[in-house]
Amino acid sequence: MTQTALTPKMPTLCPTQSELRHALRGRGTIGFVPTMGNLHDGHIQLMRIARQRADCVVASVFVNRLQFAPHEDFDRYPRTLARDCELMATAGVDFVFCPTETELYPEPQTCVVDPGPLGSLHEGEFRVGFFRGVATVVSKLFHIVGPDFAVFGKKDYQQLQVIRHMVRQLALPVEIVAGETARAEDGLALSSRNGYLSTSERAEAPRLYQTLQSLAAQLRTGSRDPGTLEQESLATLIAHGWRPDYVRVRRQHDLQPPSETCQDLVILAAAHLGSTRLIDNLEVRRDLRERLA
Repeated sequence: MTQTALTPKMPTLCPTQSELRHALRGRGTIGFVPTMGNLHDGHIQLMRIARQRADCVVASVFVNRLQFAPHEDFDRYPRTLARDCELMATAGVDFVFCPTETELYPEPQTCVVDPGPLGSLHEGEFRVGFFRGVATVVSKLFHIVGPDFAVFGKKDYQQLQVIRHMVRQLALPVEIVAGETARAEDGLALSSRNGYLSTSERAEAPRLYQTLQSLAAQLRTGSRDPGTLEQESLATLIAHGWRPDYVRVRRQHDLQPPSETCQDLVILAAAHLGSTRLIDNLEVRRDLRERLA
């Protein structure tokens, strides 16, 4: 077998809406993975999930200005389309929608999708308008691509719930598929922003997940108050040089505070390490048998 035969087929780039729509005619079941590019193994895992279920896989690469605050990293967010396409080829992506800002936003986007109260919680408290920007661009991408399903990672847990909420509320004909969080060997959740960490910060970064694991272990027995565990977790991070925004235990389905009898929980966390802001989460099923006995 020749080397050429071993080389994955590169996806076809579609920089305009009309090119993409033309390319997708008659392609059968369409799976979609929206990204901002600068891909890592977590993105590729989502694309492989799509590949297993779809006749045609579409990924988008677009750094969405609407979800960045003025002080955030829009201008320095890495644009690595050529490398991204090589990675997407290994996952079997067929088409890449890679519009310019002018293509996707030919006029000021004054019509937006407001995610409601869910978008103002947690991340929404610290990144005001973030989920409005996410919901707006994802809604627009769904209308352009017309997928049968779209795959989102659990790593951005609140984003996943916001998209699910939007799809239900707007009756969009798109199934939302969740992919598990991809992690490095030391437990750090894969993220494009991990590249901002210094060597020493990268060595410290796994502590965020370790802190969530410790909290989860105590939650599972239902023997301690979640609020107390949250405060202990915050103190642990602060003691090791982190600047946490929050560590919170919430119900999985709506990210609200849990009742004493709620079993399906998620721990949400966001914290600054140096100049880099990291987020993570961990789903937990609480065992209430002893409490309810």
